[in-house]
Amino acid sequence: MVELKAKSPCQGRKPVTHGSVTLSEVPVTTITALLPYRGKTAELSAALQDAHGLALPGPNSLTRAGNVTCLWTGLDQAMLIGAEPADALCAHAAVVDQSDGWTVVTLTGAAGVDVLARLIPVDLRTKAFPEGTAMRTQVGHMTASVARLSGDTVQIMVFRSMAGTLWHELETALSGVAARTGA
Repeated sequence: MVELKAKSPCQGRKPVTHGSVTLSEVPVTTITALLPYRGKTAELSAALQDAHGLALPGPNSLTRAGNVTCLWTGLDQAMLIGAEPADALCAHAAVVDQSDGWTVVTLTGAAGVDVLARLIPVDLRTKAFPEGTAMRTQVGHMTASVARLSGDTVQIMVFRSMAGTLWHELETALSGVAARTGA
């Protein structure tokens, strides 16, 4: 009988550092799409607060409580990351497991913005994209969710089918920036 083994979207690649920037895969166990029913956004936010200690994020933002994040992903859309959704959320939203459908990586380091500037058509400098900001944009040719988790850490999410391409694009940009700065 065949024994199946689960693989991470990036297939267990080890973190890569060029210069002062590190690219790492984030092992995420639970990602759930939250799509509020018409007129139920406030109720969903209250249920989320009661169950998980965080509110539904507004446009281009995220909310966090411990290891749980709720990430804005578009009009009337958010992703709950890092926790099994409470049953109470189902009364106010479509709650859909997305765990196997996404690749999540982080880019950490002060020059990470220079790396991302080669791939993302948005100003990601801290002044324009502070901690707690999230947006939908393009990374190369891939649709992505990009969020600033801290001063020098940016999280990038793309569909799982794009994991290899994302890693390749980011690693190529990383090595190019490091070579340019002599790091």
